[in-house]
Amino acid sequence: MAAASLDLQGLLARLDPTADVAQRHIWLIGVFDWLRGDRASPQAAVGRVSLLLDAIEARPELRERLCAWWRAFTQAVDLTALLADYGFAPRTAFVSELTERLRRKILPGTPETTDASDLFRMVLPGVFDAGWIALLDETQLARIGDLLADAALDGDGTPRWRHTVMDAVTYCSSQVVAAGFSPELRLRTSAEHHETRPFHTLMSDLDELREQAFAEPRDEDALQAAFVTFRDRLDACRASASSVYTHLEDNGISVGLVFRLRQLRERVLRIRELLDCLISPASAPSVARLVGRLVLAGGERNSIRALIASNSSMLAAKVTERSAETGEHYITRDRASYLQMVRKAAGGGALTALTVLLKFGILALGLSAFWSGFWSGLMYAASFVAIQLLHLTLATKQPAMTAPAMAARLRDIKTDAAVADFVDEVANLVRSQVAAVLGNVGVVVPAMLALALLVQFALGRPLLDASHAAATLQSLSLAGPTALFAAMTGVLLFAASIVAGWTENAFVLHRLDSAMRYNPRIGAFLGAARARRWATFMRTHISGFASNISLGLMLGLLPAFAGFFGLGLDVRHVTLSAGQIAAAAASTGMAVLQQPALWWAVAAIPVIGALNVSVSFYFAFRLALRAHSVSLGDRARIRSAIRARWRSRPISFFLPA
Repeated sequence: MAAASLDLQGLLARLDPTADVAQRHIWLIGVFDWLRGDRASPQAAVGRVSLLLDAIEARPELRERLCAWWRAFTQAVDLTALLADYGFAPRTAFVSELTERLRRKILPGTPETTDASDLFRMVLPGVFDAGWIALLDETQLARIGDLLADAALDGDGTPRWRHTVMDAVTYCSSQVVAAGFSPELRLRTSAEHHETRPFHTLMSDLDELREQAFAEPRDEDALQAAFVTFRDRLDACRASASSVYTHLEDNGISVGLVFRLRQLRERVLRIRELLDCLISPASAPSVARLVGRLVLAGGERNSIRALIASNSSMLAAKVTERSAETGEHYITRDRASYLQMVRKAAGGGALTALTVLLKFGILALGLSAFWSGFWSGLMYAASFVAIQLLHLTLATKQPAMTAPAMAARLRDIKTDAAVADFVDEVANLVRSQVAAVLGNVGVVVPAMLALALLVQFALGRPLLDASHAAATLQSLSLAGPTALFAAMTGVLLFAASIVAGWTENAFVLHRLDSAMRYNPRIGAFLGAARARRWATFMRTHISGFASNISLGLMLGLLPAFAGFFGLGLDVRHVTLSAGQIAAAAASTGMAVLQQPALWWAVAAIPVIGALNVSVSFYFAFRLALRAHSVSLGDRARIRSAIRARWRSRPISFFLPA
């Protein structure tokens, strides 16, 4: 403690109210660095606050210098901007705010500034500061207030901080009104809130509150009545903005619009915190709470992760909901639907055999890596779209769609019966996946063998020469990096589902189906009846088109882009891989049965299928759990129930009752 006292004496000796702006701010930063110490504990910082106050109160000339320093500080720095705007984005667009946060992460700040927000970020930069400020007791807060109370008075003798706080309330209120009047919010507000017109009268209620707050003599009853009126109007503005969420749930999500709504809600909360400082009889604790909140808001304001998480959570929820609607069709619950799934998967496997044949045809052209990947991606996309339009099934497309459908059932999972129902759905899902994989692989192999023999008969030579057949089997061997590539393909499958949900959400948000149905130019070109059919068709299939096209392009182009950076990555899709193995085996002939390479490749098929399915399902399920806010306790109960079902009835995961 003696060493700390010596450091404090040197710090106080450097207090100079006549110094330039940069030196005054450097001294302030040094004071708070000293208060934090080695950040051993917040309690230690609180103890240093008492040491600082004792040292200043013991020396009247030091107290006078501090008051002069504070007067110079408040005259040079506009604290109103700090109270009103710190922690908020000066930009209303999500992308521009993201760019601004990246800039602050990279470029250093300077204490030679009159921007209170920039200075506050350097003086109180972290969560630790919010912790020790919250521990200051009323006595310490009162001592701090006494030191600074008379240092800055306005001409009428009113403490300047009260006018500063009221100006901050005015700035925040004007931002709330501007947001409420913006077309994006105004056109989406519910009709009942339009009639009450809360944003129209908010500023007039604030003028009444200001008049009562600075009236001489002060009428407490009138002040309280004005405060209640303004507070109720503010709550009405918040409720009016919240009604926009109902519209978003029905008509799609815009990240930019959600960003505006969150900013408005936080502005309302800031106004209430400022008014608490102004109206409360004991203002010191309210001011301390406000400073602590500013520290936390500054941390969130600088965090890129917090920006993305807070503004994408609702979009994630909407994406998972739209995927859930599609995913319900992929879950079989009885023997009839199970057999129907096998038939659809068999059809998908047969069409995939043709896809494999076209893939080898593109490779035979000897194109460069990019163009080979590009045309392969387009061919994959066309094949997947054909499977969709023919109402067939590709097994690996299911998990990312079915995971949100499963997570949607976790909204009400508090009872044991609800958990049991969910475990039944898990068994139904796993069984559906098994049926789809077996249907795909069980048909793609014989279909590919038949196509390879047909090509050999037509051309008089095998589909693949000996070297290419051997290379194909070697590349798909379980002994190589096949498992890693299969897991990576699972990530691509999940990414395709995100693209699908995002595209459908944008389609609904911008009302493109309505535009196709009623736009005069489209109607004149297609005819009214055909325009209606196309609108219905696109609304039904847009998600599948986006998913299939994006997946096809990713499967084709990933190896080319990875090769450009020398990574040597590849994709492993279970149905496509099974078809490639069949093509290589047919080209080699019966002698392939004696080659270990064939059996290593065959052994990789169940591993590829399991990783394709499990990885894509895992990521989609995690996203859906986060979107639906499922607690960790409920997740543990579900895992325990699934393990119990596996021990008691394992066959239910593979065959229908």
